[in-house]
Amino acid sequence: MILVFGETGQLARELAAQGGTVCLGRDLADFTDPYGPVARVEDTGADAVIIAAAYTAVDKAESEEDLATTVNAEAPGAISRACAARGLPVVYVSTDYVFDGSGEAPWQPGDAPAPLNAYGRSKLAGEEMVRAAGGTYAILRTSWVVSAHGNNFVKTMLRLGKERERLTIVADQTGAPTPARDIAAACLEIARQLIKDPGKSGTYHFAGGPETSWADFAREIFAQADVACTVEDIPTSAYPTPAARPLNSRLDCTALDTVFGIPQPDWRLGLNDILKDLGELS
Repeated sequence: MILVFGETGQLARELAAQGGTVCLGRDLADFTDPYGPVARVEDTGADAVIIAAAYTAVDKAESEEDLATTVNAEAPGAISRACAARGLPVVYVSTDYVFDGSGEAPWQPGDAPAPLNAYGRSKLAGEEMVRAAGGTYAILRTSWVVSAHGNNFVKTMLRLGKERERLTIVADQTGAPTPARDIAAACLEIARQLIKDPGKSGTYHFAGGPETSWADFAREIFAQADVACTVEDIPTSAYPTPAARPLNSRLDCTALDTVFGIPQPDWRLGLNDILKDLGELS
């Protein structure tokens, strides 16, 4: 059995759907108390732990960095230390936002992080605490998470696309959508392999392919869902947000395939599944 911290988020809901897990929500594991979730590790009969709970309000984190750091770093750090003491592998889900988005080359797992915003800093601090715990771990950086659950780009585009004839969407940020269902499957496979081979511990990237922009992603959503909405490209500078976003969110996922045998998923196929789940496709 694999213990999952998180219950209602996009990833946690997909992990619960795939089975073999026990998912703990905020009522049983409140990450605003960094040491509260530790008791759940100490009481568990789990074989591994996946940390899917997180503070993900990127713009709000600019004014709540202390809270974001508590949830994204201090609590995962405490959990990881408890897991190390019990010999349990930990999978910690991180983000492309640990990088500054410079250049055009895909980011390698060993590249130097330099987050542009508070959310990225909080997740980087979480990575560092997970590593420092000294146990078996995998840090899995991913990007542009989407699913049929919660609030995300796919659901926003479907709503706005049906209300308007034209949308202006940022076109100079490049990365890849990653369906939460694929991330969940990857996390479970990583956890199972770490149980058998702790030597696979390390930092890995997992994102959909091929690379795209937010504007082209919106076009694909409308094309698959048969929504008659025109997309106009705009630069990031025309859509200011409290938190700066990286322009280059490309992630090199080679190592994950080499070590764990987990290839990049085609996000366009995942999008089709999401639209079916939302009742947009028959």
